[in-house]
This record gives sequence, C-alpha cells and structure tokens, in this order.
Amino acid sequence: MLFKKASLVILSITLIVGNGCKEIVAPKGFIIDVPVMEVLEQDVPLLSEFAGQTYGESDIEIAPRVRGLVESVDFKEGSLVKKGQLLYTIEPNTYQNNVSSAQANLAESNTNYAAAKSDFERIELLVKMNAVSQRELEGSKAKYEAAKQRINAAQAQLRNAQIDLGFCRVTAPIDGIIGISKVRVGDYVAPGPMSSLNTISNTKTVRVRFTLSEQEFLKLYRESKKENSSLQGGSDIQLQLSDGSMYEQFGKFSFADRQVDPATGAITLEAKFPNPDQLLRPGQFVKVKVAAQIAKSSIVIPQRAVIEMQGVYLVLLLGDSNKVNTQIITPGPAFEDAYIVVDGLKVGDKIAFGGTQQLKNGSVINPKITNWQPGMSIDKPSQSK
Repeated sequence: MLFKKASLVILSITLIVGNGCKEIVAPKGFIIDVPVMEVLEQDVPLLSEFAGQTYGESDIEIAPRVRGLVESVDFKEGSLVKKGQLLYTIEPNTYQNNVSSAQANLAESNTNYAAAKSDFERIELLVKMNAVSQRELEGSKAKYEAAKQRINAAQAQLRNAQIDLGFCRVTAPIDGIIGISKVRVGDYVAPGPMSSLNTISNTKTVRVRFTLSEQEFLKLYRESKKENSSLQGGSDIQLQLSDGSMYEQFGKFSFADRQVDPATGAITLEAKFPNPDQLLRPGQFVKVKVAAQIAKSSIVIPQRAVIEMQGVYLVLLLGDSNKVNTQIITPGPAFEDAYIVVDGLKVGDKIAFGGTQQLKNGSVINPKITNWQPGMSIDKPSQSK
C-alpha cells in the first residue's frame, strides 16, 4: 500500500508539473544554482520535552512582625537590594514608648534590689550578734531573692521592647530582586499568616520545576545508570523560553520528589540554571528539554529539504549528470531544524535543498556543495547562466 501511495504521489507531482504540456522550468540557457549537501552521520541527542516553571534560588516573603502604620517605603520596586538594606519603616512611637517604660521599670527594679540587698546584709550581721531572730533573716533573704528576679524580668521586658522597636525597621534578609510592594505609606499592617509586604528573590541561580510521568521518570533513571550516559553529568538540560528561543545556559538536575503523585501518576523534578544576565525571573513558564538518550551514527538532513505530500516524505536526491530525482524517505525524530532519517538514504548521498518551484524530478541543477549542521541557516538558491 505504501508503494502504491508513493507512486500516486510521484505521479501527481509529475502531472502538476507537466499540466498542459507546459513545464515550469528556468528560462532557456539558465541552470539553477541549488545548495546541495552530503547527508550527515552523527550522534544525535534525543530530547524529551516537559513543561516547567521557574523559581528563584530563594524566594523570601517579607512580612510585618509588629503592628502599625507604614511610615515610609525605602526602596525602588523591581530593583536589586542588598542584605540589611532598609525596605519599610513602620510607625515606631508606641514601641519607643514601650522601650522607655521598660527602661524605667528596670531602673526601679535595680533600686529595689539594692535596698533589699542592703537590708539582707544588715540583718545577716545582726543575726550573728543574736540581735534579731532567724525568722527575720529568712524574710529579708526572700525579699532580696525576689528583687534579684525582678531585675531579670525587667531586663527581659526591655530586650523584648527593643526587639519590637527594631522590627519597625524592615530590612532585606538576603541579596536579591524585590517585587512590587503590597502596601503603601499610610497602610496599617500587622503580623499574621495572610500578611505580606513583599517578596525578595535571589535569582543568581534559578530553579525550574517540571513534572513527568512515572514511565518517563523510569526511562530517564535507567538511561542515567548506563555507562557513559549523557545524563550522568547532570548538565544536559536545556530551556526553551516563551518566545521560542533557547536559553544559553545549561542546567543540572537538583532533585526528584520523594514520591509519585498517586492522583496524577506524575513526579516532580527540579533543575538549576545559572542566571548571570538575570534573564530568567520567577514565575516564567518554560519548556525543559532533557537529552534522554543518544541516537548513535544517525543520518541527519535539514527539515527544509523534505517535501511532504499526503503523508509521504520525499527528498531531491542528486544523481548522475547533476540531475535530481525524488527519493522516498522515512523520517524519524526531529532534532532542532533537522530530521533523523530512518530509511531511504545512506552515507554519501547528496540531496538538494529545494526552496524553489523550478525544481522537479529530473531537473538538471548546478550543485553548490554546502556545509550544514543542525541549526544552521542555508542561503536560498540563485540562478547562473
């Protein structure tokens, strides 16, 4: 059936070209210059593709730890901030008063302690002289110990008040890029699980999380255990961005989740990518491409050299006397802008790049031998006399 289908396709091409006994050929005396390449034989990484999302190396949420009105926002949104840099100022008056009150309480406690200590030492001497009873000594000692403990409590109260006052100045916990502020000057803020001021992300390295099925995970795992596997180095991971471009940096596997999600049959993996130019930001959706295995000694041709008609794939094979003839091929997986050819071509064959309606089965061309690698652009054919 495939042979009959291919024959019909080739017949259709011939009829279209020869319709009305008018062949579409170059003007008399002209021969078309056509790029021609010898098919490549090389090892090709077979990429598996997964949908992923980016995260910062650290995504730290900034939350208020005291109540009050926001007095100032002390940074530029979307800018790079340094660890310890002031971000927000929360109204400090109440907390400054608490510090002053705690300081006064500590001073009073110190005074009471000094008096209690003096009384205890005096009564202790009188006891030795049998001037007072043992009971009075024990009461004086208890007051002295209580005064000492009140100093400790007053010191703790002062430390807590100073800590709260310090929380009125919200500073950056890490170096990173800060986002859009969720509060403005005059807003009231308070601690709580739903309270957030902003988020800082360290994006020197970006984490990318993606999910794959249990079967795909097993395939990658087994491939990684093979001798000389490309996955053993952990650096054959690429990203395709939303505009279709490939990210220049390669990534490395970071970890796999501890379990397969029983509801979906998928497992989450994470890879890390260097981000020196800060091109990647948290929240981007990307395609993660992993070199799952290597197809050894594969025949590779450009996709633009392949003609598809009704499910049959053809190339223009250069023959004797610089004539091109249609050749049926069986394409395999795609690789960049190329196909791996499973059947129909062999090492040493030369194919034309087409790219013009003036080429047909049996056309004579002026072959321009062209070096090509996957991902390389090829000049369009020209005409020469």
